[in-house]
Amino acid sequence: MEQLLLFALLGLGPGALIAGMALGIVVTFRGSGIINLATGAVAMLAGYAFWALQSDHFGLSLGPAASLAGALVAAAVTGLLSEYLAFRPLRNAPPLAKLAASLGLLLTAQAAVLLGFGTEPRQMQSLLPDTAVTVLGAIIPVDRFILAGAVVVLTLILIALYRWTRFGLASRAAAENEQAALLAGLSTKELSLTGTLMASVVAGGIGVLAAPIVQLDSTTLPLQVVPALAAALFARFTSLGIACTAGLLIGVLQSVLSYLSTQTWFPTDDGNALPGVQQLLVFAFMTVALFLRGAELPGRGDETQQRLPSVPVPERLRRTALLSAGVCVVALVVFPFGFRQALTNSLIGAVIVMSLVVITGFVEQISVVQLALSGTAGFLLSHLTADAHIPFPFSPLIAVVAATALGVAIGVSALRVRGVSLAVVTLAAALAMEQALFANSSFGGLGGVQVPSPELFGISLGTDASFRGLDSSEPSPVFGFLVLAVTVTIGLYVANLRRTSLGRQMLAVRSNERAAAAAGINVRNVKVAAFGISSFTAATAGTLYAYNFSSVSAGRFTALASLGLLAFAYVGGITMVSGAVFAGLLSTEALIPHALQEWFGISGTWALLFAGVSLILTLVMNPDGVAGARHRSKREKRLRRAAPTDKSGPSDQADGQIQQAAEVTG
Repeated sequence: MEQLLLFALLGLGPGALIAGMALGIVVTFRGSGIINLATGAVAMLAGYAFWALQSDHFGLSLGPAASLAGALVAAAVTGLLSEYLAFRPLRNAPPLAKLAASLGLLLTAQAAVLLGFGTEPRQMQSLLPDTAVTVLGAIIPVDRFILAGAVVVLTLILIALYRWTRFGLASRAAAENEQAALLAGLSTKELSLTGTLMASVVAGGIGVLAAPIVQLDSTTLPLQVVPALAAALFARFTSLGIACTAGLLIGVLQSVLSYLSTQTWFPTDDGNALPGVQQLLVFAFMTVALFLRGAELPGRGDETQQRLPSVPVPERLRRTALLSAGVCVVALVVFPFGFRQALTNSLIGAVIVMSLVVITGFVEQISVVQLALSGTAGFLLSHLTADAHIPFPFSPLIAVVAATALGVAIGVSALRVRGVSLAVVTLAAALAMEQALFANSSFGGLGGVQVPSPELFGISLGTDASFRGLDSSEPSPVFGFLVLAVTVTIGLYVANLRRTSLGRQMLAVRSNERAAAAAGINVRNVKVAAFGISSFTAATAGTLYAYNFSSVSAGRFTALASLGLLAFAYVGGITMVSGAVFAGLLSTEALIPHALQEWFGISGTWALLFAGVSLILTLVMNPDGVAGARHRSKREKRLRRAAPTDKSGPSDQADGQIQQAAEVTG
């Protein structure tokens, strides 16, 4: 019992960090309506700024007070840049665009830290006392109590600020009805800016205080946003008190689980405690939060109606598919091995993004778990081929069906959740699968597992096939042809899905679920079908990935990689197959990153920085993505060519009919 109490009280430190981030998330949402995934990145930047100012990294060696002030200024500047460069331009954009913008900020912050400080974790000098006190026989460092107390005091201050000050009343009024707030003379932009600055300073301050307790690197602090999102979700992104309490409770429960994992009765994996239990706890916490607090986020009275990206009817599919396939066939033969591999990676990336086109573009179910489903199929394929010796094509089919069943199960469990709420929950699910499933040596393993090359009737279809292209090097174009055939088949199916009755029902559900149900559409069945198609597509990409690299490793299916995939999908165009193709060209180790590395020396961290900045710029300049902009430009050209020179009544009527047709197809 003494040890249990010890670990529970030790959890107050990490719990204070989670609670502080949750406060920042709630404050940001109150001001701008954005769920800021970069809150943990702000804490990370503040922690590194504090370390650099104290350790003479920038030629300065300041004292603790001055370093803390500099770190808070760095956090405030980060919030200021976030507001003016991302949040304010996207204030009336679709929720997915806002979520992707915060992801762009996260990627940019990570790249900046890696470029400035490297990959090694930094040891920070704590600002808090290093003494200990005895509580019921357990010796507890006093900094845990100070951190928890500081967060509680900060929560009370914020509650008083929002309840009894003019700023708080104005913020609540703007959240309820922005148009009425504008008519009353309130500046909603200034309220949003103030909220973002407050949230950044809160996250930065708690990051500096808690970094010595956790770890200061480019991954640990940013990923603490996941349990913070669980606490904020439990508070419905409005209640500061509940967010603080839930954050502290999550930290305590995670610490208790760490203690329980040391017991002899705790399940083990290869002699070690079963991994991922803490992440599973966070996922379970989110599930309970949705059940108790409701599935939807609180509505906001925004100034203008949020507009979803258009879903145009595809045109000239066969001609486009044949031309594209022909170009790829030639490229797979004549490209040198590096670019041939990059082209194959691009095709696999396009298939994964097509799963997001179905689930997010057609139904607006913002799911982040698709890459995890790909990893599940890849690991299953390895076990089926290497262990069970099931031959091709039966092994990939079984792996795809099993991963699809898992995806449908996740979809059924989240039927009441949609939009950004689903993104938050599936992010926790992706992190739980990464830690509990892929890091488990009995299923995955951090070192990776081997996947034998596919063979059919004794003929190799893998990267080691006998035909090696013009340069006679691996990977063989034969496997590229196989990937191309799968990509074209799935691409044609997804594009034609828009034309079918099911596709139209998906768009109706996306537009208004209640209206769709009133029109006789079974919303539940439509969502389940979307999850099934999307999961099947993602799982297929996972098996292709496994064959492509002849192995599967957990490092390629991380939660952060899932967020990056969603970002690339939105940049390309989340509602169109052509957008998925463009996103595939941008994905990890694809053609565009490979060309940047070969021609300009831009690789690794610089590519990450390029991805973050380009994501923000694309979202601000064109929230519909690259493919959406291209379609809109083509439609405007057709309308200009069709516009009659005669301004008589019949011509005006014809022009109106053309405009209506364009709106229907767009």
